[in-house]
Amino acid sequence: MKKVFFFALLCSYGNAVISQNLPTEQQLDTVVIDSKTPLLNTESGKVVVKIGPETIKMSQGSSVAELLNEQAGIEINGARSYDGQNPGYFIRGGSNRQVVIMVDGVQLNDASQIANDYDLRLLDLSSIESIEVLKGASSVLYGSGAATAVISIRTKKASKKPFGVNLASTLGTNKASGDSNTAIAMITNRAAFDGSLGRFFYSAEISNRYTDGLSAIAPPDDDTQFEADTFNRYDGRVNLGVQLTEKIRFSQFFSFNKYKSGFDDFSYTDADHRTISEQFRSGGNFEWQYGKGTYVFNDSFTRIERAIESGFPALYDSQAYSFDTYLDHRISDKIRLLLGLNGNFSKMNASTIPFGEDDFVQQVDDETARFTIVDPYLNAVFLSGFGLNLNAGIRLNIHSEYDMHLVYNINPSYSVKLGENALKLLTSYSTAYITPSLFQLYDPVYGNKELKPEENRTIEAGVEFSNKKLGELSAVYFNRKEDRFIDFVVTDPDQFLYQYQNSAETFEASGLEVTASINSGKRWNFNANYTYTVPDERFALRIPEHKINGSFGYRLWKAGQIIVNYQYLSSRDDVFFNPDTFESETVNLASYDLVGLKFRSQLNDEIALFASVFNVFDTKYEELYRYQTRGRNYSLGFSLSL
Repeated sequence: MKKVFFFALLCSYGNAVISQNLPTEQQLDTVVIDSKTPLLNTESGKVVVKIGPETIKMSQGSSVAELLNEQAGIEINGARSYDGQNPGYFIRGGSNRQVVIMVDGVQLNDASQIANDYDLRLLDLSSIESIEVLKGASSVLYGSGAATAVISIRTKKASKKPFGVNLASTLGTNKASGDSNTAIAMITNRAAFDGSLGRFFYSAEISNRYTDGLSAIAPPDDDTQFEADTFNRYDGRVNLGVQLTEKIRFSQFFSFNKYKSGFDDFSYTDADHRTISEQFRSGGNFEWQYGKGTYVFNDSFTRIERAIESGFPALYDSQAYSFDTYLDHRISDKIRLLLGLNGNFSKMNASTIPFGEDDFVQQVDDETARFTIVDPYLNAVFLSGFGLNLNAGIRLNIHSEYDMHLVYNINPSYSVKLGENALKLLTSYSTAYITPSLFQLYDPVYGNKELKPEENRTIEAGVEFSNKKLGELSAVYFNRKEDRFIDFVVTDPDQFLYQYQNSAETFEASGLEVTASINSGKRWNFNANYTYTVPDERFALRIPEHKINGSFGYRLWKAGQIIVNYQYLSSRDDVFFNPDTFESETVNLASYDLVGLKFRSQLNDEIALFASVFNVFDTKYEELYRYQTRGRNYSLGFSLSL
C-alpha cells in the first residue's frame, strides 16, 4: 500500500510542477472511438487511451498485449507468460467476453470459442498504426460484448510512393527467471510492400513469430526439467483500394493466419499437447464524404478451423460475417447525428472423440448452431459552443434466438479553457449486452436455448486537466453492475450434469483510474497510471486490486531514445483444480513488480535499431497458478523503410 499511495502522490505532484512540450500519444487532439465521428479531445465526454505511431515504434519486438498492459485500467493476464498462453482481458472487473476488439472498423471474434472472443496473439504489432481504447459500457455503438472496453486498432496505410518496402526483424531470448540460458529463442519477422499508383493503392505483408525455451507449466522444483512448448505463427495480408474521387474511397483486404501452440496437461504435468489454428478473413471499407457528412460501410467474413491435440482431442470450425454501416451527418455546427446498422451471422461445428472410442463424432452441427444479429442504432452529439457537450444514443438488439433488447448511453461533459489550461468534467450512464455464444446455446450437453443476453450498466464520473506546457492529469471513477450473468451451474450433482443458465444475482464492480503525463522540453518525458479495482468477489480471480504503470523516457541524442518501464501488481487470488482431491482450491498469488528497458535509434531516414530488456532484475512471479512466466530476457532488432 505504501507503494500505491507514494506513486499516486508522485504522479499528482510531478504533473503540477514540471513543464511538458514533447508530443505524447496520450494527448492527441482528435478522438473518434467514443462517437464514430471525429471530435476534439475537449468535445469528447470520455478519457480515451490513445496509442500512436511513436509509442508503437518504441515497443517493436513486443506483442500487442504487452503494449496494452501498460495502459490505465487494463490487465491482460498471460502477456508475461509463454506465447501460447490464452490471454485474459481483465478490464473493470470483467473478462474476455466483455471486451470488443476491432481492426479497421470491424469487430472481430471467434464464433467457435465459448466466450466468442478474439485472440490478440494473432496481431503483429509492426503492422499497426494506432490504437484507441474506450472503457465502459459501449454497446450503443459497438454491439454485443462492449461491456467493459472497446479496443480499436488501425493498421498502417499504404505509402504515397509508387513502391515502398518495410522490413522488420527481432531476435531475443525467451527464458524463465533463474535460467542462465541466453540462446536465441524468440524470432519475429515482417516484410511489407505498399504504394500508390494514381488513384489506386495497395499493400501486402507477411509476418512470423516463433518462440521456444519456455514450458507452459512451471516445473515443481529447480531440479525438474519440463520440455519447452513452442509457439509458431504465420500471417499474411493483402489490401487493395481505389480513391474513386476526392471524396469516395473503397478498399478490400484478404488475410490468413496459422499458428501452432504447445501446451501441457491440466494436472500440472509435462505433456506434448498442441493447438493448431487456421484462419481466413476478407472484408472491405467504403467511405463517401459528402457536403455535411460521411457514409461508411465496413464488413468482414471469417472462417476459422481449430484442432486440439491432447487427451481430450477436439475439432472446431466456424464462419461469421459481420457488417457495420452508418451515416454521420452534421445537422449544424452544434448537432451531429449518426444513424447505423450492425449485423452478424455466425455458425459453427464441433467434434470430439467420445471416451472409449477412436473416431471423431460431431457434437455440434452448423445447421442448428447458428444465429443472426441485426441491430439498428442512433447516436447524437450536441456541442453547445460554451463548453457543455452531450453524447447520447440508443440501439435495438434483434437476435434470432431471443426477444429484442434495448441499450442506451447518456454522456454529458463540460470543458473550459483558461489560457493554456483545459479542464474537462465528465460523467456517463451507459448500458451494454452480451449475447450467448453458439457453444452456450447449442452444445448438446451443456447448451441452453432459453438463455437471454447478459446486461451491464456502467456509471462514470471523472476529471481531466491539461496544459500545453505542464502536461495532463486525469481521474475517472466507475461503477459497473451485471445482471443475467450466464453461469455454468450444476443441474444434477449425482449425475455430474451441468448447464449454462442465466443467474438471478446482480454482480458489481467499481474502481478508479488515474493517469499522468509529464514532459520536459525535448529531453525527457514521464507517463504513469494507477488503477484501483474492486471486482465482485465471484469474479475477482487474477484481477489485481492495485496496479501501477510508469515509464521514464530520455532522449540520448536527436534520434536516440531510452525508456525505463515499471509495473506493479498487488496480490491476487487464483483457483486451481487439484488432481489429487478432484476439487477446486483457492490460492493467493503474491504481488510483484517488474522493470524493463527499451531503446531505439533512428540511424537515418531508412534504418532504425531497437533493443529491450524485459524483467531487468529477473524477478520470479506468477500470473496464473503454476504456469511459467518470463524472467530477464533480451531482444535486438532493426527496421528498414525504403
